[in-house]
Amino acid sequence: MPAFFGWLFRRRSPIIAILTILGISSHLVLRFATTASEQVSRWPLDAVFVFGGIPIVAELLVKLARREFGSDLLAGISIVTSVLLGEYLAGALVVLMLSGGEAIESFAVRSAASVLRALAKRVPSVAHRVQNSQLEDVPLQQIEVGDCLVIFPHEICPVDGEVIEGRGMMDESYLTGEPYQMSKAPGSAVLSGAINGEAAITIRATRRAADSRYAQIMNVMQESQQRRPQIRRLADQLGALYTPLAVAIALTAWFVTGDPLRFLAVLVVATPCPLLIAIPVAIIGSISLSARRGIIVRNPAVLEQIDTCRTIIFDKTGTLTYGEPRLTEQLVAAGWQPAEVLALAASVERYSKHPLAKAILHEAESLALRQAEEISEKPGQGLHGKVAGHTIQITSRSKSLRADPTLESELPPQVGGLECVILIDGRFAATYRFRDEPRHGGVSFIRHLQPRHQFERMLLVSGDRASEVNYLAEKVGIKWVYAEQSPEQKVEIVRRESQRAKTLFLGDGINDAPALLAATVGLAFGTNSDVTSEASGAIVMDSSLERVDEFLHIGRRMRRIALQSAIGGMAASMIGMLIAALGYLPPVAGAISQEIIDIVAVMNSVRAAWPPRNLTDF
Repeated sequence: MPAFFGWLFRRRSPIIAILTILGISSHLVLRFATTASEQVSRWPLDAVFVFGGIPIVAELLVKLARREFGSDLLAGISIVTSVLLGEYLAGALVVLMLSGGEAIESFAVRSAASVLRALAKRVPSVAHRVQNSQLEDVPLQQIEVGDCLVIFPHEICPVDGEVIEGRGMMDESYLTGEPYQMSKAPGSAVLSGAINGEAAITIRATRRAADSRYAQIMNVMQESQQRRPQIRRLADQLGALYTPLAVAIALTAWFVTGDPLRFLAVLVVATPCPLLIAIPVAIIGSISLSARRGIIVRNPAVLEQIDTCRTIIFDKTGTLTYGEPRLTEQLVAAGWQPAEVLALAASVERYSKHPLAKAILHEAESLALRQAEEISEKPGQGLHGKVAGHTIQITSRSKSLRADPTLESELPPQVGGLECVILIDGRFAATYRFRDEPRHGGVSFIRHLQPRHQFERMLLVSGDRASEVNYLAEKVGIKWVYAEQSPEQKVEIVRRESQRAKTLFLGDGINDAPALLAATVGLAFGTNSDVTSEASGAIVMDSSLERVDEFLHIGRRMRRIALQSAIGGMAASMIGMLIAALGYLPPVAGAISQEIIDIVAVMNSVRAAWPPRNLTDF
């Protein structure tokens, strides 16, 4: 039973909205489609006030006791006033506006539990444990340090561990920020939450599930959700000024003239429909426009806040870069032709699962590859093979120098980024350098953020290597750089920056989800992770910087139109209130005047759904 009442309370606004619609519909049917008396036709409206109006007014009284003066408080006063005036239908419509708005809001904004459920959903509830030469499925909570587990192809690793049998690839990009799939062989470490490739591997658990990396990210996520910034809505900001002013005018008119009808007339004109209707209409129109541009808005509040953000924080991999390594330099030793070395290297690399093999093969697409023999890729020894009578070895700088220190004089100077050394017949032949290159338009996008969108600080925060992060920052022109950051460290950076100014965070992996929650506005880049999508306020579906810029403009345009409608409507209402306070605008005429103001304000807000000629400016 307590669970039922909890469910009922959480869904109170939708239930009240549905009951109010039924009550209003029943009233109109009884009033105009039957011969029922006026008193009988009012019964459905009485039910609306009992089951909807009273709970709403009671909640608003609590806000009043806390000195929280929002637009909904004036609407509550309007409900009471409409009952006193005998304007029951008008009061029922105000009940519908309040409950319906809250219902839409609660539907659009997911709870913290949904984010955590999406995060937990990625890790299996059972693990395949090897015991007494038998494979058995056991609950994840029963896994202890030292247990041997088998991870099948395409499964998610349940705990942190070390590979003891099998070789393959694992996608750890969501967890580490590294853009590449990582080779796994006996002795390699694996992280919980990583996605296994096409080959089954056996690992030895080095941590229990509750202590693994993925569990740590979940804990940070939960803490970020609990501490996420409370955004004060635009209507509440304006209502905090408008509500006490409207009540003061009404009370003054009543006190000076001694006529309570003046009080009622002023409040009828003061009903804050430009705040309650015009702003939501502008938001809904902007949500629709965003959807047509491939941007899904999960939290409508981000549209109100994104134009006020003055600090933008970027993740690196998959956000400002494409998340794929490219062969950018081929430093070939004297006596070798670049095409010849590339063809020999690619002929061996097509048998490798190393993350850089794909980049080499992509570069060698136009070359004729040859048959390779005696392929070997033992852990710690690099890739070996024979091609056209040549012995080919592809390895790292450190491994090559460990095997032959005399190579140091032949190798080019080390720079940031990834590289591999190619040895042919035991002699140095080439060094290949790789980069995860910036997205097209990244430089111009970064440059236009300050003059066009008033961003005062731009940060690059990544879990990737410092050399790679600094290279990208220099390429695109970002001054503040933080490399090799864990999810916990990212959250602390976002919180620290949020104390200075409102923050916009762009990220695409699970390791970004806690930071997305901690920022004023979290914008998920692409659909790589359902967890990231759940944690963000909006999702850019096609991973495009142009779409990010469009969303910035949509948010600015929505705020401008909403302010025009709200402030213009309130100004017109203020004039009407003054006329009503002087006795020249009775309640009925005031209600008609307010309806005209509402129509004009709402029609202006509808413009937010109309696409302008241009939505980007870089």
